[in-house]
Amino acid sequence: MHRGSLGLRCGPVMAAVLLAAAGTGLGAVPAAEAAPGLVAHRAVYDLKLVRSQGKRTLQSVRGRILYDFSGNACDGFVLQFRQVSELDNGEGKVAVSDLRASTWEEGAAKSFRFSSQNYINNRAGDMVDGKAERRDGKVTVSLVKPKEATFDADAGLVFPTEHMRRVLDAARDGKTLLELPVYDGSETGQKLYQTLTVIGAPIGPESRPEGDATAGQAALEGLRRWPVTISYFDRAAAQGEQTPVYSIAFQLFENGVSRALRLDYGDFVVSGEMSQLDIKPDRSCP
Repeated sequence: MHRGSLGLRCGPVMAAVLLAAAGTGLGAVPAAEAAPGLVAHRAVYDLKLVRSQGKRTLQSVRGRILYDFSGNACDGFVLQFRQVSELDNGEGKVAVSDLRASTWEEGAAKSFRFSSQNYINNRAGDMVDGKAERRDGKVTVSLVKPKEATFDADAGLVFPTEHMRRVLDAARDGKTLLELPVYDGSETGQKLYQTLTVIGAPIGPESRPEGDATAGQAALEGLRRWPVTISYFDRAAAQGEQTPVYSIAFQLFENGVSRALRLDYGDFVVSGEMSQLDIKPDRSCP
């Protein structure tokens, strides 16, 4: 799952969905086939408010996420994402955020293209458009919008699909923590995040999910899943103990499908129940 956007933020997700920092000992991203076993699928999640606290008290939140993932290691991985959210503060003020984003990630995680635009109450906000490439021992980001800019980041930075693959690898290996930097083109395209992923004990295939669109899905039969929480920290912030900018929790199947979302924006928490799941035909590399 890629990182989500709500509360009038702008930037592509993650959730899901979503790693090798200098000094972590994991080295650079390998050139081997990325994301083995990730299934192409289209999922819809219905959003509702779980709780609200702090300065930005909300009476209700409702909305929907559309998450459309496809591709393979030969052609690259494509994500089409849309999140529409209605936020009501209970005082007659209702704001509607409509985030639309699309990304393409090269199969070996050497390049990443992204574009997004957020509409607030049907008014177009800033558009982000650019690409990132891994070359010469670094990641170079080139932005076209909101304004032309180029900057370099460390080579250990990973892109969203590769992040998902790393989380799944760690889960299969029985690891419980993963701390890695991620770039997803968020905000104005110049934001870098440090992520902390906490992986819970595996849930066996005999414990079948109920109450959402994953129930009875043949593509999920016999698969394990893990409770996963990914917290995102601003890498530009002062070092030391930090509060996450955002965190997302979900149950992650071995093939990359995520269910039971929980999006924590600090001042409020939103749940996302999967109401629709369509598994796409297999289009693996020849």
